[in-house]
Amino acid sequence: MSNTYYDPADLRKFGDISEWNEELGSKFFDYYGKVFEEGALSAREKSLIALAVSHVVQCPYCIDAYTKDGLQRGIEKEEMMEAVHVGAAIRSGATLVHGVQMMNKYKKLSM
Repeated sequence: MSNTYYDPADLRKFGDISEWNEELGSKFFDYYGKVFEEGALSAREKSLIALAVSHVVQCPYCIDAYTKDGLQRGIEKEEMMEAVHVGAAIRSGATLVHGVQMMNKYKKLSM
C-alpha cells in the first residue's frame, strides 16, 4: 500500500473532531445531519449534489464518502459522472467569468 497525504482511514475519524470542542462539533454534526434529511430535495438528489461539490472543493474524503453513499442509494455511475461534469462546468465558468474583471481592469489601466 502506498502512502498518501490523505489517508482513507481518516474518514472514519471524522466524528473525532468533536473531541477538542464538543459544543461546536455537536452543532456541526446536528446541522450536517439535518441538511441531508429528506426535504424538498430527496436524499438521493442531495447525495449527487454532495458528490459534485466534493469534486469542486477537491475533498478526497468527501469523494469517497459520497461515491459510496451514491452506490448505496442506487445512483448509477453515469449519473455520478454527469454530476461531476456539472460541478466542473460551474467551476470552470466561475473561473472564466472572472476574465471579465481582468478585461475591465486591463482596459482601465491601458487607457
